[in-house]
Amino acid sequence: MKVTVCELPDDRTAFVAAWEALIAYVRKQQSELVLLPELPFSTWFGTTPRFEEQIWQQAQAEHDTMMDQLSELAPAIVLGTRLITEGGRHLNRGFAWTQAQGYTGVHDKYYLPDEAGFYERCWFDRNRRDFTPVQLDELSISFLICTEVMFTEWARHYGKQGANIIAVPRAATRHDRWIVAPRMAAIASGAFVISSNRVDERTFAGRGLIIGPDGDILADTSRQEPFATVDIDLEESARAKRSYPRDVPE
Repeated sequence: MKVTVCELPDDRTAFVAAWEALIAYVRKQQSELVLLPELPFSTWFGTTPRFEEQIWQQAQAEHDTMMDQLSELAPAIVLGTRLITEGGRHLNRGFAWTQAQGYTGVHDKYYLPDEAGFYERCWFDRNRRDFTPVQLDELSISFLICTEVMFTEWARHYGKQGANIIAVPRAATRHDRWIVAPRMAAIASGAFVISSNRVDERTFAGRGLIIGPDGDILADTSRQEPFATVDIDLEESARAKRSYPRDVPE
């Protein structure tokens, strides 16, 4: 299966050109699965420690509009996160989109940071804690959204449920932990871990990642090459789950 990761600009003007470039790249590569960064369709708004309804509504509208454009990446499966208002709660929801089935909500971000530049506990609510993979034909896909990848127990949990791909959409900085944690998630789960990130000149580091089931970096992106594709063998994930350290009993 050909999987593609990316880094996309936080700046909206730059994003428009990058989106068109991503469409052209995916078509040329004949990608079968594409992962977008965390909340890619609006500028990052979690920089202030106070919820503002007008800002939320605008960002949600931008996501709603772009969701209608995911078909431009077809026939690839598209993974990402979007803004949802549901029952009065403000959620960051991981989704899968397919040409046949359209949009499917998969997982709501549960672990929310609260620090300078990332006041997510002010902007988002928790839904119930649910870490369940979604089955798409032969694929078992699961989400660890940004900060959630630091909680390696859930990567192991996903591996025990048979997940062969863990999607890690990020809005992340340049700290090395954002490379170490996805590699550990792969090692703990025996799954391929794919991660895409925002990029700008101040906060977001870019560097999308495709990581093999034993933690090896198979491909990554850069400012010069913002998209990367690897043809992965899903059977490799099945074999990895039968080997160390995944075979160690609880």
